[in-house]
Amino acid sequence: MTVLTSTSPAPVELPPLKAMLRHAAPRVLEGMFLPVAVFYVALLFTGEVGAVFVTLAWVYAGVAWRLVRRREVPGTMILAAVMATVRVALVVVTGNPILFFLQPCLGVFCASMGFLLTAPLRRPLAQRVATDLVPLPGHVQEHPRMRRFFRWQSVLWGCAQLLNAGLSIWLLFTQTLETFLLVRTSAVAVLLGGAALVSVLSFRRCLRRLRVPAAG
Repeated sequence: MTVLTSTSPAPVELPPLKAMLRHAAPRVLEGMFLPVAVFYVALLFTGEVGAVFVTLAWVYAGVAWRLVRRREVPGTMILAAVMATVRVALVVVTGNPILFFLQPCLGVFCASMGFLLTAPLRRPLAQRVATDLVPLPGHVQEHPRMRRFFRWQSVLWGCAQLLNAGLSIWLLFTQTLETFLLVRTSAVAVLLGGAALVSVLSFRRCLRRLRVPAAG
């Protein structure tokens, strides 16, 4: 358990880091890796266009499963369903399956610009994303050390996503879809996994420096 001080008299206790990672990991797995795996498996059996529709069905099934079980549907899943629908519509209209992947690649590029351009701001994009995954009290977010941490994280993730977008677009237009999926998924896993590891270690270091001795 980590205890952080603030300008208020009472300290604030945060969940253990492992618990916060367990909270974030399913969202990352569900949003990044499972749709790619579903598309690739479907591609082997149904071809490019069939794989597009199978992936869309997978996303809708995830939303329907939560509704049937009366569980809250995360905003990220709703956004994923809307974007998948738009991407499939583009494929149907143009007959070009590459467009199913071009839009996410351009989205990654825009995200990288969002991280980099908001790094100097009072509330950078990295802070908004981090607090969606790991709830932090407002006064903790405003601590000068945490503010420096979030600025550094915006630069880190901006550069990582810029590399991700550049590699993805190059692979998409120079390689087959099978090669694109395999190489991009592996490269992005290494790239973003490394960035995530640096983020976690930096976050732990930041928390250690803010820790105060437990009372009693």
